[in-house]
Amino acid sequence: MKYAVLVCDGMADYPVKEIGERTPLEAARTPNLDFIAKHGRLGRVRTVPAGFTPGSDIAQINILGYDPKKYYTGRGPLEAANLGVNLDEDDIAFRCNLITASGDILRDYSAGHISSGEAQILINFIDQGIGTNRIKFYSGISYRHLMVVKRGAEERLDKTICKPPHDITGKSMSRNLPKGDGAELLINLMEESRRILDKHEINLVRLDLKENPANMIWLWGQGKRSNMEAFSDKYGIKGSVISAVDLIKGLGKLLGLEVINVAGATGYYDTNYEGKAQAALKALEYNDFVFVHLEAADEAGHNGDLREKITAIERFDQLILGKILKEFKHKGNFRIMVLPDHATPVSLKTHVADPVPFGIFGQNIIARGFSEYSEKEALKSELYFDKGYELMGYFIKKAE
Repeated sequence: MKYAVLVCDGMADYPVKEIGERTPLEAARTPNLDFIAKHGRLGRVRTVPAGFTPGSDIAQINILGYDPKKYYTGRGPLEAANLGVNLDEDDIAFRCNLITASGDILRDYSAGHISSGEAQILINFIDQGIGTNRIKFYSGISYRHLMVVKRGAEERLDKTICKPPHDITGKSMSRNLPKGDGAELLINLMEESRRILDKHEINLVRLDLKENPANMIWLWGQGKRSNMEAFSDKYGIKGSVISAVDLIKGLGKLLGLEVINVAGATGYYDTNYEGKAQAALKALEYNDFVFVHLEAADEAGHNGDLREKITAIERFDQLILGKILKEFKHKGNFRIMVLPDHATPVSLKTHVADPVPFGIFGQNIIARGFSEYSEKEALKSELYFDKGYELMGYFIKKAE
């Protein structure tokens, strides 16, 4: 049996007045998602358990079949795994965003979606300027980077309260700085980064081009290393992960899944949709399972960009789901599951913890005749998983 799980990050949403009180998913042209609803099963799943902050880290761990209450320690360690950064037991890994600060306002959580080349220069510059024997910065992709504090657990940095920058875009930074144990260290690092980045040549050029400068770092999503059971041991199949995002790739590595890098996969609107689909089909020639992640719809939600969110959903439907479905829908030995990891409403520009719709199609999946794949239509289904980590086992072993 071949299995494909396709995640359109942040795809779910709330009704929007400008499009007739429909959600972006309802407004988008999605013939392939609708095919799955009509010819397969539709249901809902809670991917963010009570007590957790809604985010892709929690949600993706749940979707892949692992209980966050048992395995989740923070976002940083997952990204460290992808970058090949080995953490000792007491090390604390932080997600490190390059942001645009304007006065006391966090203007842009992504520094204008800075290029990876520019970002690498700036992160190396920061490491040389404020890094120490204990504090090390590592460059990732675009605005997403990593900071590791050696022996940080001794200062209880894993307990510091840190807010994600995409949750406070347009808001006061001073009111949203880290709080609690270790906060002073983090605040000093963030303030020092602004001092040395503000006049960096790259940012002066970006200002001349009227692009948002990457003039500060924002630290959040910290945690200690996590030991997770291999996916092949848990489900008895080998598989691959395809994503542009360090978080997802790092999670794949921790689970012993093959991580496939696709040329042109950016984690933004301009990502290589077709390249991801082609890589998934190739991976299924030698592996039994593939997990494909698309970030674009989530980025559009954070940006409050309704048009781009609808476009991202349509491209996901046509260029990723459509191509994989065309290859397999007439073959017997295959199952496919589609879902968002969480909702990112354009009206809120941040994640919410509401249950999300999922659709399953393939061998031994009995059609229930739903009319379309949407949040509203999924409410009609009796199929609901309150414990999100149980969905993967259902998909692989029990679905009917």
